[in-house]
Amino acid sequence: MGSEQRNALFAVVLSGAILFGWQFYFAPPKKAADAPIEPGVTSVVAQNVTPTTSSGTPGTSAGPIEPIENEMFTLNQNGMTLEFDNTLAVKNFINPQAAFRFEDTVASKNPMRVEFDFGRGFQTIRFAKTEVPNKFFHSETETTLITGLDANSVPSFSITSLQEFKYRFVYQSEPKKLENSQQRFFAVYTDELNQYEIGDDEAGDRAIKWAGIDFNYHLFATYFDTEQTLIYKSDANKTFSMYSNKAAKTLSYHLVFAKKEYNYLVSLGHNLKNSVNFGIWGFFAVWILKGLQFFHSYVSNYGVDIILLTLLIRLITFPLQYKSVVSMKKLQLVQPELTKLREKFKDDPQKLQKESMELFKKSGANPIGGCLPLLLQMPVFFAFYKVLYSAVELVDAPFIFWIHDLSNKDPYYVLPVLMTGAMFLQQKLTPNTISDPVQKKVMMFMPLIFGFIMKDLPSGLSLYIFVSTLFGILQQLMVFNSKGSQNPVVV
Repeated sequence: MGSEQRNALFAVVLSGAILFGWQFYFAPPKKAADAPIEPGVTSVVAQNVTPTTSSGTPGTSAGPIEPIENEMFTLNQNGMTLEFDNTLAVKNFINPQAAFRFEDTVASKNPMRVEFDFGRGFQTIRFAKTEVPNKFFHSETETTLITGLDANSVPSFSITSLQEFKYRFVYQSEPKKLENSQQRFFAVYTDELNQYEIGDDEAGDRAIKWAGIDFNYHLFATYFDTEQTLIYKSDANKTFSMYSNKAAKTLSYHLVFAKKEYNYLVSLGHNLKNSVNFGIWGFFAVWILKGLQFFHSYVSNYGVDIILLTLLIRLITFPLQYKSVVSMKKLQLVQPELTKLREKFKDDPQKLQKESMELFKKSGANPIGGCLPLLLQMPVFFAFYKVLYSAVELVDAPFIFWIHDLSNKDPYYVLPVLMTGAMFLQQKLTPNTISDPVQKKVMMFMPLIFGFIMKDLPSGLSLYIFVSTLFGILQQLMVFNSKGSQNPVVV
């Protein structure tokens, strides 16, 4: 072989060695988009996802495969907009259905973040865009994120990984209480609604359906497709965290920011309707709310709707009211005879009880007849109270003149004063079965005490009690003057 041929062969071999050596030792790593990615599991519809950098410059669909620090993304559809960064920290949330701004509800620039534990403790990870819209990837942990918006414009996040991981949601806020007694809470729904004051130390281990920040008739929350058994903790640092104690390869969750309008929350499902805290009277409260909504479909004034519904409830419960007044009137008439019996048999309780029962039987009086009908009305009363206190429909709902918001207190205390006066009048007309003078004096002050309590509560509540008391007075007058007799109830 000639020297020229040997030189040519040596050059080819040397070039090949240099080429393959360079590829092996110095070439850039393989693109994350080319790596095997597990498909995310989520139910989404077509949406518009616009990635932007921290400076607000729109990114391209291909984008860099390496995560950019503080890169922001936006989900938007039908006016609903969610802004979050590439660590899944929520920055802003706009929902046309909401009445107040997101930042006023959460009171934090970092209201929620998500952390992951791949065996090295909980920490945030930064996702990078891929060439596929709505799809993000974290190359170090081989974790895929798919975002989307469902048919109700609710943002959804589906995370899958080739490695098992634990996850933690961290909420942060500030305590606040308004004049209408609306207070900011960390809310957790398990088999019931739990509300924790911000800054309090609370902890638990429960199956959680949703959790988040609840304030001023608005809710920002995370909910899961299926309830998750999580450890949760609220602490003095004004944070609430919930985390998994069992590693898995998938996580799916949804974010909601909404005004707590009952029908809207029902349409979203996942027990979000239970953020409207009707308490133990929920069954009655739902029907009362439906009644208010029914009247509002005909009369576009919630103050008038409260009056109409109050009158309807009073009419429905009139038989109970009638029996209550009848029983109290009869007991009032036999009080002198009862006083004589107590004096006569004060040393013989058994004889006193026997003679008292004979007197009740003879006169037709029932010692519990006046109380039982009132007790049966109590669920309706408290349910109405809870509806008027909790229903977002009353937010910014005007009535007349000085009442511009039925969810706030009466600024001039007119309704609480009228309510107190009506209660005094009803007390005067109600048959008095109390013989103890001390108890009588205490009962005289009850309207004043109740009026003082009501002065700072929503004016819609004062309106309800005032109208209910007035109608109750009319019912009592009808009972006392029926059949053309002065006291027909004891005939």
